[in-house]
Amino acid sequence: MKNYTLWTALVTPLNGKGAVHFGDLEKIARRQEAAGNGILILGSTGEGLALSDAEKREVVDFVAGLGLKVPVMTGVGGFNLQAQREWITYCNDKTDAFLLVVPLYSKPGLIGQTEWFRQLLDDAHKPCMIYNIPSRTGVKLFPQVMASLKSHPNIWAMKEASGSLHDFQVFRETVPDIPLFSGDDALLPFFSAVGCKGLVSVCSNVWPDEVSLYTEKCLKGDTATLFPLWHTAVKTMFSASNPIPVKRLLKEKGWISLAALRPPLTEEELSSADALLAIDAQIKNWYQKNR
Repeated sequence: MKNYTLWTALVTPLNGKGAVHFGDLEKIARRQEAAGNGILILGSTGEGLALSDAEKREVVDFVAGLGLKVPVMTGVGGFNLQAQREWITYCNDKTDAFLLVVPLYSKPGLIGQTEWFRQLLDDAHKPCMIYNIPSRTGVKLFPQVMASLKSHPNIWAMKEASGSLHDFQVFRETVPDIPLFSGDDALLPFFSAVGCKGLVSVCSNVWPDEVSLYTEKCLKGDTATLFPLWHTAVKTMFSASNPIPVKRLLKEKGWISLAALRPPLTEEELSSADALLAIDAQIKNWYQKNR
């Protein structure tokens, strides 16, 4: 696990009837495998909360059956503790790691967050990455929670996606022995300067090799060629709610059959793929010059 500095938050391809397209799912998983990237399934980019429990089990079983040569991490998120505990129990022998997000919507305080994570960590048999994403959960992860849980044997890493360099530094100082990963593609150059260990990426869905090189350069402090290109690239990939743009570009590249999403998300939010195709060409050119 420690050898993987880039994890792709994989999309979940859908077919024309709105069901999971398992053929496309294998294709994009194999692309990540070929690039040597770790894979996160059923996170927010994977529309995990929009899938039924039965569909999520099918996705986990299917990916586990692929025999991938890279590790797979499975998302755990919601606000019903018992449901998340049961989900972890189901996945324990089918995944290599878990991503544990702060409870959604309920906005728990310090004690509630601590007990939530403690119970999930106790249930898990695999390494766990704690995930701070207040823009989606409605509440920040308290640094004291990480301080309380830092010695738990199942804590492996933390994904910081508050968008704040200050918050990243606070966590870095609070739990210096726990690897911190950036959850924001655009902020990796800045987080790397203060001890970031890697990236959980949306953009690597469409640029698996390119983002791998981007991550390598960021972690080495070799950022001279990154600006303003990568800032523009990430901005373009988030020009509508994630994963609308990334699915659209995957479709345009021929890597998935459709850019279909689960409601309330819709590809109609993105009227044109012109900007996506333009930045795709620029990123490919950057990769050819810098690899």
